[in-house]
Amino acid sequence: MLRSLRQARSLARSAQTVSAGQKRNLSIHEYQSVKLLNDYGIATPKSIAAKSPEEAYDVAKNFGTDKLVIKAQVLAGGRGKGHFDNGFKGGVHVVDTPEQAKDLAGKMIGSKLITKQTGEKGRICNAVMLAERRDPSHEYYVAVLNDRATAGPVLVASAQGGMNIEEVAAKDPSAIITTPIDFEKGLDKQTALGLAKKLGFKTEQTQKEAADTFINLYKIFKDKDATQIEINPMAETQDGHVLCMDAKFGFDDNAEFRQADVYALRDVSQEDPVEVEAQKHGLNFIKLDGNIGCLVNGAGLAMATMDVLKLHGGDPANFLDVGGGATPETVKKAFELLLEDKAVSSILLNVFGGIMRCDYIAEGVIKATKELQLRVPLIVRLKGNKEAEAKELIRQSGLKIYAFDGLDEAAAKAVELGRK
Repeated sequence: MLRSLRQARSLARSAQTVSAGQKRNLSIHEYQSVKLLNDYGIATPKSIAAKSPEEAYDVAKNFGTDKLVIKAQVLAGGRGKGHFDNGFKGGVHVVDTPEQAKDLAGKMIGSKLITKQTGEKGRICNAVMLAERRDPSHEYYVAVLNDRATAGPVLVASAQGGMNIEEVAAKDPSAIITTPIDFEKGLDKQTALGLAKKLGFKTEQTQKEAADTFINLYKIFKDKDATQIEINPMAETQDGHVLCMDAKFGFDDNAEFRQADVYALRDVSQEDPVEVEAQKHGLNFIKLDGNIGCLVNGAGLAMATMDVLKLHGGDPANFLDVGGGATPETVKKAFELLLEDKAVSSILLNVFGGIMRCDYIAEGVIKATKELQLRVPLIVRLKGNKEAEAKELIRQSGLKIYAFDGLDEAAAKAVELGRK
């Protein structure tokens, strides 16, 4: 179950590592998550987004209470402890007046927030959310996710909310309660009430509200093709109600065709622009920190290629899978994406022609090399379908392309030339 918890947490984060295939974790902003929760009858503190300092002033002035909190809307955890590139510290602050809301929003909106999850470049803050302050008497943790052990959805809960749930699970596994959910039927009321009592909700009213929240969270999970929903904390308030104080959602990219309303919420300003551009052309691209550009067909082969580069002392600059249906044009686009990274000092192309034709790849390589005036060494390894034709095309091109039959030799050459 600890593994599933880690998976749940990682789905809410930006991809810092490479996954074997397309990322499956569209995330949405907190203010969007709040609306989705409210649409399903799940209670949250009243929250309103603002996209300018003036709008933040108006929201605070007309909110109905002066006890507010302002939160930078950036897709990353650790916002409260982060800092902006303009020197302002903290992405979460208490607000008592409209003037204060305007001032704080002005320091957040348009600047990049840097947290432990964003990396040193940070992510742009285009909006803030103002929410009423509600005082919890106790904080809980709740998540809905798919669990490999049970081969289905589960609801993971703990009475120790408001903190790092992975640490809770590691120190006290008994503090984590895992409830399997029938995919079709969902969570029944009796089971949900039993869980609320087991977690320690104090009154009959809060037990009922917690149970209804558990049931409706799964409805969102199923209806919206979510990969995870994490509520941390879910609070039992001092005035005797249950509220979801913070929410993280992840949605399955494969369901985009039937979740147009969810995918309309996508904020590409929170994503790597190169990865966004790659996706438009059907390329799976993830930026890494090395200097050897990789262009490969197939996620498994791409992972193996990066491993071999590391084995020879090199560092891959990216994960780039052109897939099985690449054309000369998409290969050229892949080269353009690689060359946008000024750290790339050599490029290794490794293609196994099964569905993919090696001669198509060769045509794209030659076209890109000529039209982009390629200045970095290019090492090519082509095997499989139309291999002979591909090698002949490269030979006839007269271009300085280093061709190899073996991956070890090709990788070693890419590392060697990348150091010069």
